[in-house]
Amino acid sequence: MNPLRRRSVKDLPPAGKLAAYLVLGGWALVVLFPLYWLVVTSFKLPIHVNSGPVYLPFVDFEPSLDAWRYILVDLRSDTLRPYVNTVVVSLSSSALALLLGSAAAYALIRFPYAPRVGVIALFAGCVLLAAVAAGLGVPPAVAVVVAGACFALLAATVGRRFTRALSNRDLAFWVISQRILPPVAVVIPIYVLFQQLRLLDTRTALILTYAATNLPIVVWLMRDYFDKLPWELEEAAVVDGASAFRVFRSITLPLSVPGLVATFLIVLVFAWNEYLLALFLSSADAQTMPLTVAAQNATRGPQWWYMSVLIQIMILPVIALAIALERVVSRGLLVGAVKG
Repeated sequence: MNPLRRRSVKDLPPAGKLAAYLVLGGWALVVLFPLYWLVVTSFKLPIHVNSGPVYLPFVDFEPSLDAWRYILVDLRSDTLRPYVNTVVVSLSSSALALLLGSAAAYALIRFPYAPRVGVIALFAGCVLLAAVAAGLGVPPAVAVVVAGACFALLAATVGRRFTRALSNRDLAFWVISQRILPPVAVVIPIYVLFQQLRLLDTRTALILTYAATNLPIVVWLMRDYFDKLPWELEEAAVVDGASAFRVFRSITLPLSVPGLVATFLIVLVFAWNEYLLALFLSSADAQTMPLTVAAQNATRGPQWWYMSVLIQIMILPVIALAIALERVVSRGLLVGAVKG
């Protein structure tokens, strides 16, 4: 017998199989019991929840649909609007982040960049100059035009003297490092920005913010995925006369479907469950489900029979999507994990 051959549970002796199945069954019970408790609680009356833990419907208590009727019928408008907002904002922001992030990740892998540090500093200084001028009362359009002219003039004269340049790895690290910054550190500037643009309490503000927040994750994951794809296929297409965009669209993207699906699902979960930015940028019209669950808990106290219904409405679509795409997601996450 090959000692390096992968062994499975079927290769174990009967006692080993029994022990393995007991351990796996116990761990499955630990993982799945919170979901079971969530489902059971949604069919309880307040007296069943407050009187103590009861576990088995039709044995320990008589199931009731009062909580479901209250959330889906009595509060239909208050539940449907946040739910639609969550679906639209999450899907749109995830798709936008995936589109921009995958293109940026591919560019960081396939095309060399060498921006000069001094030119980047000049650009940042001109942006700061435009912001200060707009804050002092200068019309924003005029401030942007003047700052752009100053940058063009300085880049054409002083910028040539700078020699130190950044590499693709430096740019990728800078993009990925933006995720390290906690959202609470920038939520006030983001709030002021959308207030000036009159986009507060709109889906547009949430979509743009979520896409910008999750963009580093897409670049991080897809950069590693693109790096594992065979470069020879793209070289052959270039030799045949294909442009860079045609190569990316016709060769790289079809080969990257598992990675794109896995990345999209991860980003979708982040956007689906986001709370802090939605709390600041929305109030009524663009309110999402996490805010609805929190508001239900804050206004009426921990009414678990109602909250369990809301939580199930939130998590069931994501769980169903993850189960449906399980094979594609597993392939996307494991590509590049083992080398050799």
